[in-house]
Amino acid sequence: MNHFLSRFFSTQTEASLGPDAKADYPPAGTNSIYSAILSRNEAVKDAKRLKTFLELRDKYVNKKVVFEDPLFPANDSSLFYSKKPSMKFEWKRPSEICENPQFIVDGANRTDICQGELGDCWLLAAIACLTLNEKLLYRVIPPDQSFTENYAGIFHFQFWRYGEWIDVIVDDRIPTCNNQLVFTKSFRSNEFWSALLEKAYAKLHGSYEALKGGNTLEAMEDFTGGVTEFFELSEAPKELFKIMRKALERGSLMGCSIDQGWYSVYEPLYFALKCDCVCQVFSASEMESRTEQGLVRGHAYSIIGLQEVIRLIRLRNPWGWVLWKGPWSANSNEWSTISIADKENLKKQTVETSEFWMSFDEFKKNFTKLEMCNLTPDTLQGDERHSWTVSVNEGRWVRGSSAGGCRNFPETFWTNPQYRLQLYEEDDDPEDEKVACTVVVALMQKGRRMQRHQGARFLTIGFSIYEVMRGKNQHLQKDFFLYTASKAKCKTYINLREVTERFRLPPGEYVIIPTTFEAHQEGEFILRVFSEKRNRARANKEIEHDGIQGEKKKKPKRKLLEPEEETEEEKQFRAIYQQIAGEDMQICANELKTIMKNVLAKHSEIKTEGFSLETCRSMIALMDTDGTGKLNLQEFKHLWRKIKEWQVIFKRYGKDKSCSISSFEMRNAVNDAGFHLNKQLYDIIAMRYADEHLNIDFDSYICCFVRLEGMFRAFNAFDKDGDGIIKLNVLEVSHNVLICVLNLRKSKSWGAWIAQRVKY
Repeated sequence: MNHFLSRFFSTQTEASLGPDAKADYPPAGTNSIYSAILSRNEAVKDAKRLKTFLELRDKYVNKKVVFEDPLFPANDSSLFYSKKPSMKFEWKRPSEICENPQFIVDGANRTDICQGELGDCWLLAAIACLTLNEKLLYRVIPPDQSFTENYAGIFHFQFWRYGEWIDVIVDDRIPTCNNQLVFTKSFRSNEFWSALLEKAYAKLHGSYEALKGGNTLEAMEDFTGGVTEFFELSEAPKELFKIMRKALERGSLMGCSIDQGWYSVYEPLYFALKCDCVCQVFSASEMESRTEQGLVRGHAYSIIGLQEVIRLIRLRNPWGWVLWKGPWSANSNEWSTISIADKENLKKQTVETSEFWMSFDEFKKNFTKLEMCNLTPDTLQGDERHSWTVSVNEGRWVRGSSAGGCRNFPETFWTNPQYRLQLYEEDDDPEDEKVACTVVVALMQKGRRMQRHQGARFLTIGFSIYEVMRGKNQHLQKDFFLYTASKAKCKTYINLREVTERFRLPPGEYVIIPTTFEAHQEGEFILRVFSEKRNRARANKEIEHDGIQGEKKKKPKRKLLEPEEETEEEKQFRAIYQQIAGEDMQICANELKTIMKNVLAKHSEIKTEGFSLETCRSMIALMDTDGTGKLNLQEFKHLWRKIKEWQVIFKRYGKDKSCSISSFEMRNAVNDAGFHLNKQLYDIIAMRYADEHLNIDFDSYICCFVRLEGMFRAFNAFDKDGDGIIKLNVLEVSHNVLICVLNLRKSKSWGAWIAQRVKY
């Protein structure tokens, strides 16, 4: 029923998530073992063409032509969205740049990654970490590609994207200037895997400029589908070195950075907000600065190795050269304190000029953040390894409906999306006296980077967890949150793509509330919940009732136009009706508009100038049972009774002396009227009927209810078995459902059609 209704109310189409992204990503298999992130058995397809890479490559090989990607053309639109290029770019294929081009030479490794003129050091730092794990590397970069065998100018790369692996196909035309690669390049002039990987990632986000400034964790997650976490080194746990060692042993990717003063090194801003506090936002400078030891603030470094005896850390600068001048730098005195053999062994591990060693103490002193992407949610503070289950849910915050903000906004917080978490079994930990379940909650916002050209930036997001009674799966109302404290919550609200926290909770049922920090901010998100034992995370129902979502509360049956005794009010507007209706005693939409204006003028408790012509047409379409396209007196009287019922509800939730109703309260009003809708439909109603101040006036309110009433009647006419399921053939859809999509302006009304349908 809800899918039926959504086609009626929706006036917008889904925004594309990227050049190679599906409009809707189905969630990954619920409760699937998380090791599936490394599986290469699933079919990964080009999400736009629905053709595999091999099919496309063979097609162009057989045609003996080279592929040109129409979705990411070789022109300025693929480079920048906010400005014109400062240099003249030429898009060239590798065979036009050098002799004997190769995709990969002697294996893909970190020496093949040198930053160009694009500010994407965060991406290159993640790629350098990726090269340390061959299994992960060749999941992202399929190796069966070359410039010789089956060459057709087409290459592909695979990324984890919001719960599934997708294939991004590109041609091999690369931006150059004076026959040199402008962006990422290898130190070998004839090796191109890193440049093409960067191009595929740029296509995924819409342009090269979209990659300017970012967070290393973002790319790490796209390469692995793993679980992210970061440490403020000023507050790091005592066993941090041990944690880092275990991370490298388990294939985790790690990076680090230095904040610029009190704000972040990254663009967009990287700052944390505490809920329930007063906050101030600072603007970040794009100008880089260096420490006295030569490290660059606002720059991402890769962590690629450790030395346990001396407690050293090996780092890499994506720029391709070393700037470190502190202890354990190339010519420092510290090297004289160890044996020649140890010295040679350590220097052999730094295979290029961009790598350097640093003591662990200097690392904590000089860097401010440690970023880590783990392949599983296992804690790095113990030796246990577990099999994890994962539940994945997708959702969105819609202004005026489900974008309620954090707990600082008690009037709207309850309208945020709600997800029921059921924890059935406690962990297997005999040493732990407390009976508890380990849960990792990861909230990720979707599509913000590729929407940068529209001015989008990462929202400041977080979540809270509340314990609820077992068995009551319903949307929690405002009073619950006013008088109930959260059981757990994220440490901070932060404008990263993903916020991740680990909790230990007693077995039971909980509700997770993902929110933006500010109210009325729109965005899409994916919520992943990992647990060591069986769990279930799903969206809360809007209301609790028997039967399907999208039904209407049933009232005692009576004939549609059963005669009833007239009230004094009805006698008064009978006279008005007769004056306007004329001899045929029927009224059209224009006449109904006039009558309604006169009738409502006698009701001073509602401030309205009457109903629009569109609303009056909808009313006639609902109540006209004889197919004339007009209303007789009995039909009009029945319509007025409906309006009176809905008016009572409107006054209950109305604001400013019943001038309007808040779009957030609309879900309660709809529920009181007996309509059971899901959260997507409430979002659609808010987008369709709310004004710029997130209010719904009386005209729009009645228009919405009239259409809901009509659609429920139509649905019930089809639902002969009463099981809440209907089947429509193409003719029925085109002839009847499209009437609603076109605002019910056909001369053949819904009311007459329903009467005919019920008759047969």
